[in-house]
Amino acid sequence: MKRLIAPVAIALMLLSCSSIKKQHSDGWISLFDGKTLNGWKKNQNPQTFSVENGAIKVAGPISHLFYAGSVNDANFKNFEFKAQVMTKPNANSGIYFHTAFQQEGFPEKGYEVQVNNSHSDWRRTGSLYGVKDVKETYVKDNEWYEEYIMVQGKNVTIKINGKTVVEYTEPENVGKENAGGRAISSGTFALQGHDPGSVVYYKDIMVKPLPN
Repeated sequence: MKRLIAPVAIALMLLSCSSIKKQHSDGWISLFDGKTLNGWKKNQNPQTFSVENGAIKVAGPISHLFYAGSVNDANFKNFEFKAQVMTKPNANSGIYFHTAFQQEGFPEKGYEVQVNNSHSDWRRTGSLYGVKDVKETYVKDNEWYEEYIMVQGKNVTIKINGKTVVEYTEPENVGKENAGGRAISSGTFALQGHDPGSVVYYKDIMVKPLPN
C-alpha cells in the first residue's frame, strides 16, 4: 500500500503543477479566489461586500474594496486588467486603478472606470470617469460581460467585451485638466459600492503586469 501511495502522490503533485503552469502561461494572474475576500481590504460599510456563488457581490451603502494581496505587492503601474461583471437594474459601481487605501469616501488617488448600464448617471460602462466619458450603453443588465483596462505609460485603453470604447493619452498638464488632479502613477485596484440600490457582481478578476 505504501508503495502505491508515493507514486500517486507524485502524479497528483505533477498534475497540480501542470495546471498552475497552464493557468498562468499567458501571464494572467488571478486576484480573487472565488470563495473568500482574502487579499482584499474593505473600508467603511464593510457589509457592502460579500462572496456569492463564486463572485464578489456589491450591495449596500458607499464602500470600497481595495486589492491588498501579494500579487506585485498590490502595486501596479503598467498592466492589463480584466473582470467578468454583471449589473442589476439601476446599479452603479466602478473599478479604480492606481489608487490607494483610504478609510472612507470615494478614492482620491487614481482613475475610476465606470460600471453602469442603467443608473441615472449618464456616464456609462467603460467611461474613464469624468475624464473621457462614454454615453453609449454597450451591454445589458443581468448579463455577464468582460471589462478590460490596459495602462501603458500615459496611455489608457478600455474595452467592453473586446470592443475598444476609450483610448486616452494623459496630457502633460493633467493636474489642471482632470477633476481632482487625477493622474497616472501606480497603485492598487478597488471596486466601488456606490449606493444601497446598486447591486453588481464581479468574478474572474485577473491582472497581467507589464514592463515599466
